[in-house]
Amino acid sequence: MRVIIRGSFVWTVLFLLWLTAPIARSEETLRITPFINDSRVVVSFELNDAYTDAVREAIASGLRTTFTYELELRTPGWIDRTIGTTIVAATDQYDNLNRRHTLTRTVDGRVEEVRVTEDERVVKEWLTKWSRVPVADTARLDPARDYYVRVTTRARPLGASLLGLTKTITGQVKFTFVP
Repeated sequence: MRVIIRGSFVWTVLFLLWLTAPIARSEETLRITPFINDSRVVVSFELNDAYTDAVREAIASGLRTTFTYELELRTPGWIDRTIGTTIVAATDQYDNLNRRHTLTRTVDGRVEEVRVTEDERVVKEWLTKWSRVPVADTARLDPARDYYVRVTTRARPLGASLLGLTKTITGQVKFTFVP
């Protein structure tokens, strides 16, 4: 009886390790840096390790590839209060015939910048790195209070799901507003 219990325990542990292994391997890191610039809370962020072989293959096939980021400035409490929200997206549409990437950046649904390039390094940086994205006015913040910025990212068409679900990566960083 004791051998059966030990054996089932070992199999249970191995099964749990097998289930969590893909999660540990596929974990990308999201580096977030909030700061104050001209009476606005602005955020710079970078999604490391997200430009994978699967992303390259999707782009090379001509599929429009979009990384969408939702930035939220919140104050912690029993019920977190949202101070400001910004949604930004970086899109790559690859033209197989001309071998050119058309890159588009939108902020809250407005097209901010369009660029055409043949350089894959530019594409990678375009999709995964943003700097100085405004989230809220500092007039809406209370002095000497704690806040946090949460960034949620989704990539399309990389869902690998029959339902069209995408993988979501979330990161957050806390800071204290001192005017």
